[in-house]
Amino acid sequence: MKEIQVEDVKPYFQEREAEVNKGNFGKVGMLGGSKNYIGALKLATFSYSALRSGCGIARVIIPEDLAIFLTPHIMEPTMFFYHNLAELRIAIRDLKSLVIGIGWGIDGSHLEILQEVFRTFSGSIVLDADGLNILAGHLDILPKNQVVLTPHLKEFSRLTKISVEKLKKNKIEIAKEFAKKYQVILLLKGHTTIITDGNDVYFIKRGGPGMATAGSGDVLSGILAGLLGYQEYSLLTVAAGAYLAGLAGELAEKDKTDIAMIASDTVEHIPDAIQLIREQ
Repeated sequence: MKEIQVEDVKPYFQEREAEVNKGNFGKVGMLGGSKNYIGALKLATFSYSALRSGCGIARVIIPEDLAIFLTPHIMEPTMFFYHNLAELRIAIRDLKSLVIGIGWGIDGSHLEILQEVFRTFSGSIVLDADGLNILAGHLDILPKNQVVLTPHLKEFSRLTKISVEKLKKNKIEIAKEFAKKYQVILLLKGHTTIITDGNDVYFIKRGGPGMATAGSGDVLSGILAGLLGYQEYSLLTVAAGAYLAGLAGELAEKDKTDIAMIASDTVEHIPDAIQLIREQ
């Protein structure tokens, strides 16, 4: 078990060479949104945090009937509107990483979509929010490669069918056993974030109470997708994303106060957090 320090993640945020282009840093995507829960601002928050974290292209993938709601909120990211699974396969086939679940809502058809993505997508998958809620009770469909799950305690309780009270008493061992059994990287969010692949365990003690606000999880997912767009899928890459999110949140809290800060403030402080990591 190891607490992650700045020197552990510093190599992920080195200055880039002059002769590069957006194609060098990967395309990442976010599959989410629904008729009952549009979540346009949540999708935008994800997109900008992914781009701020260094990926070359961020693509928001949503049903076409949501276009009118999302378009005013998104500029730099690209959008892909799909009608069916065949079009969805086209949307994800060139991505390096994909986040599933933000603004998705609970819909019976989403289990089929999740299964299709697990079956056909070869990049890294980050499952968050309603993606985790859809997965609960269907853990047998998890693929055995490159999946990151990012639950908080209540979501982890749904996945494991273990009460929150019992989880609190033995979080580390239960998280480790779960990650090992399902061959995933588990990022268990909390005051101290636990990250494990079933063998090693990392701790992140960054962030603050100001991050207890709607959208903070979307920022983390965006950062993870951004890093996985141009870094290898590994426990340390996920830890670097969590560290960056926590540090950016601390800087946002210092600027906006723990009461007034919102998730987009964390996104705006990602550049400051990267600069601080580089200088230490």
